[in-house]
Amino acid sequence: MARISATDTKYLTLTLELAEKGRGRTFPNPMVGAVVVNRGRIVGQGYHRKAGSAHAEVEALAAAGARARGATLYVNLEPCNHWGRTPPCVDAIIAGKIKRVVCCTRDPHKAARGGVEKLKRAGIAVSVGGLEQEARDLNEAFFTFHEMLRPFVAIKFAASLDGKIATRTGDSKWITNRRARAYARALRGCYQAILVGINTVLKDNPHLGTRKKGKKDPLRIVLDSRLRIPLTARVLRDGNILLITTKRANAKKRRMLVEKGVEMVEMGKRIEVKTLMRELYKRKVISVLVEGGGSVLGSFVGAGLVDKAYIFQAPLIIGGEAKSAIGGRGANKVREALQLTRIEHNTFGDNTLVIGYPKRGRNLV
Repeated sequence: MARISATDTKYLTLTLELAEKGRGRTFPNPMVGAVVVNRGRIVGQGYHRKAGSAHAEVEALAAAGARARGATLYVNLEPCNHWGRTPPCVDAIIAGKIKRVVCCTRDPHKAARGGVEKLKRAGIAVSVGGLEQEARDLNEAFFTFHEMLRPFVAIKFAASLDGKIATRTGDSKWITNRRARAYARALRGCYQAILVGINTVLKDNPHLGTRKKGKKDPLRIVLDSRLRIPLTARVLRDGNILLITTKRANAKKRRMLVEKGVEMVEMGKRIEVKTLMRELYKRKVISVLVEGGGSVLGSFVGAGLVDKAYIFQAPLIIGGEAKSAIGGRGANKVREALQLTRIEHNTFGDNTLVIGYPKRGRNLV
């Protein structure tokens, strides 16, 4: 591919900034931004606002109009070459008489790939590779979904300095402060689904929404092998929920939930997280934020199904036999423990947030 210049990098940076504006609204599509530049001037720009709406390239070309002729189009992801809910972007680019296209990276979605080749056949110069890692990081869930054939999984928990998520009596309100909790709620809007176990529902009756006007709530997934969920639980407030259960589920409760319009998936004698991931992949769930409780978090850690971790800590020492943040069997030796890399630290007053990515090959088993 052609060499990426400093000027190209400048405009690719802008595409990433534009793409970010669509965060939480484009599922199952990626976040994409586009900029049209003619003779050193930006003549059009756009971003993918939500699934089903115009793609970024189409928005940018529409804004540019006739000024797109002979211009360069910058985009953070290879223009798509397939019909989905909208026509292929490559057709619009060719029709717009664009002279050159510069993109950060190829599209991992097999059905959408081929845009680079089609553009070249149309006589358009194509350059690929600038800010590739930044582009992958922006759409980390989208790349994981299409390359690993499963949803991107992030875990989140709040704990004391000694790793406890509640006291020995079960009290957990509140370990973190108001600012940290507000950030955690907003985080939900960045993921397509949020997942908890039934014990969390029974104990806390959580809302599991963003509680922010104009921000769409994620799909709520509850693991409930026996269908112990109360019919009055807040997570059942609308149809945006999926219950994962088993053959051991209460038949009467199942009928009542069906009458209530709740969707359920039965998984045999027990819920296996790897089987669950295959089910969510079929449903085109790109990303999942796992919020707990400890046994559920432990099952994902133990299965090696963690792609990112958000760990909130408060300056508390609870002690005693209080419940730990991560359940399951755990590591036999320190060297077998899940190790986080690419660490980022944030603070909310006296609370801290550690964000990290597991080092591959070091998972609890």
